[in-house]
Amino acid sequence: MKKLQIGIMGSAADLNYSKTAEEMAERVGTLVAEHGAILVFGAEKDSDSLSTCACRAANKAGGISVGVTYGKDKDIWGEDAPTVLIPCGLERGGGREFTLVLSCDAVIALSGGSGTLTEMAIAYQANIPVVCLAGLGGWADKLADTFLDDRKRLRFLKATTPEEAVEMALTQAKNRLK
Repeated sequence: MKKLQIGIMGSAADLNYSKTAEEMAERVGTLVAEHGAILVFGAEKDSDSLSTCACRAANKAGGISVGVTYGKDKDIWGEDAPTVLIPCGLERGGGREFTLVLSCDAVIALSGGSGTLTEMAIAYQANIPVVCLAGLGGWADKLADTFLDDRKRLRFLKATTPEEAVEMALTQAKNRLK
């Protein structure tokens, strides 16, 4: 059976996320790996992020991680590289988000600024389930338990713990693939 690909989208370090948010992202990454799913995230070139925290934790737990980075080079921020790195040839805010999101069976949003909002909107348009881990601020909190527009394609689901977020994402991904 195909391994599920769970996207982790979240704030970059320049949004000054909390230590709690970082710990929650790490827990999400560990759980994705422990469930045998592949963690997919946007590999940044210039700063840490909640998504990168999740990747590091998935790697530490023996999981598989796929980083989609912008541009043509494989130079990314930090020492902990994903299992697979895909330079998409596109720029941040200019198309990388399509490659990233469309590679996912479900997405977990952690806080998030404009990049995460873009990724959530792409997932919505593509009918890819999004689970928002509430309580960390950002777009995940603002959009948890809502629809993005009046089309009401799919509700952004609200989770309150990393465990709940991962379980919901796995269930939604399985249902989507049926």
